Amino acid sequence: MSSFFRRKQSIQILFPNCSKISFRYSFLKPSQNPQALRSSLNRNLLIRPFSAKSVKVPEYEMPSVTWGVIQGRKEKLVSRVIICDYLKSIGIVPDELEDLELPSTVEVMRERVEFLQKLGLTIDDINEYPLMLGCSVRKNIIPVLGYLEKVGIQRSRLGEFVKNYPQCLHASVIVELVPVVKFLRGLDVEKQDIGYVLMKYPELLGFKLEGTMSTSVAYLVSIGVNPRDIGPMVTQYPYFLGMRVGTMIKPLVDYLVSLGLPRKILARMFEKRPYVLGYDLVETVRPNVDCLISFGIRREALGSVIAQYPQILGLPLKAKLSSQQYFFNLKLKVDPDGFSSVIEKMPQIVSLNQNVIMKPVEFLLGRAFPAEDVAKMIVKCPQLVAVQVGLMKNSYYFFKSEMGRPVKELVEFPEYFTYSLESRIKPRYQRLQSKGIRASLAWFLNCSDQRFEERLHGHYIEVESVGPSFCMGGKLELPGKEPVSEEEDESDDEILYRRTVSL
Repeated sequence: MSSFFRRKQSIQILFPNCSKISFRYSFLKPSQNPQALRSSLNRNLLIRPFSAKSVKVPEYEMPSVTWGVIQGRKEKLVSRVIICDYLKSIGIVPDELEDLELPSTVEVMRERVEFLQKLGLTIDDINEYPLMLGCSVRKNIIPVLGYLEKVGIQRSRLGEFVKNYPQCLHASVIVELVPVVKFLRGLDVEKQDIGYVLMKYPELLGFKLEGTMSTSVAYLVSIGVNPRDIGPMVTQYPYFLGMRVGTMIKPLVDYLVSLGLPRKILARMFEKRPYVLGYDLVETVRPNVDCLISFGIRREALGSVIAQYPQILGLPLKAKLSSQQYFFNLKLKVDPDGFSSVIEKMPQIVSLNQNVIMKPVEFLLGRAFPAEDVAKMIVKCPQLVAVQVGLMKNSYYFFKSEMGRPVKELVEFPEYFTYSLESRIKPRYQRLQSKGIRASLAWFLNCSDQRFEERLHGHYIEVESVGPSFCMGGKLELPGKEPVSEEEDESDDEILYRRTVSL
């Protein structure tokens, strides 16, 4: 008796053909004797008068957590067999449901299956995660789906969400889902983007706030990522919230820093392209860096290459470089050394379509440029192959008809085709004409507006010098102390980043 009564509460005993008998009982200590128990029952037993009319009452009335009834061991076994037979009849394998509490009737189970099917899940989807059948439609599924729809997931895509992350059906809305959404909002993820982020990475709903997500954000901020940019980063690539700092993010950062990339530039790179954080260091990044070196890219230029084109770390690089190198050698007469120089100056070449590359080349060849000169122009200014032919035509005809200069100047300064005809070439050339100054293309085009004005008002035409060189890990070298930026208060890293990284 002492092992049965655990706590003080009320209970109702149902006798056949009689009204309910209510009494209160309390825990009987081992020291108490049966006489004490009888006295306690006499004090607490409250017998209501018998009803004049015989009333039939079900044997069990207390509802269970599965909206069924409390069953004895034998009844449970029978119900489980019936439910498993039903599931097998519709193609669901119930093997994983052995330790799962199932509803008391097959009708309740049929309701769950049909509800999931209305969401868009198939029998195969249910077989992928049969534990979802242990979730009550009213207590689990409907509250979870209602909240997901509230935070921005379209009703028509709820089935897709459940298919991708069925574990969400076991979650508590208040205890587990709401805190995650509040955490995302705290990172400056826009309210209208919450549904998009969760659809992209539904496993976020299963993370602990004080674990991986918080440490990932804290580490990125520590290397220079602007806290205000974390929200857009999450919207673009939420997967970094699930990456461990010690095993994934920090080793990648340390390796890129060892290649000459300053942390400040890395931070800007991650802000604009957070998916770089997902590149596998061992499987992808290291092999691609080794591949660049094998194709003649100088080690001191690796940082510049990565800063200009971060995606190069995640490409199937060996195949792309092999294909482009062969194409440049065969069609453009650019040797392997020239090709490596092209990659250092414009690494995006590895992904540029060969038909796109040929259009500017064919335009130049059609204007009687020798193939050797075209090759020199491309090695000197690889951006030439990405210029639209229509713009090249306009610039070329202005050069020939208005400026009347020899074609040799274009071979020496192919960058001419990369400048805007209307906003830079024409206005500056007209200023030169009004002043009666004749200067090379590089002298009046390859400088800022401020520097151009200074040159116009100078007492002599200064000797031209080469452009700034890029040296990762050090300062930006400015030959002849020539200013290269209109913003004089920029730091060396900011100048380096702005001039070499096109994000």
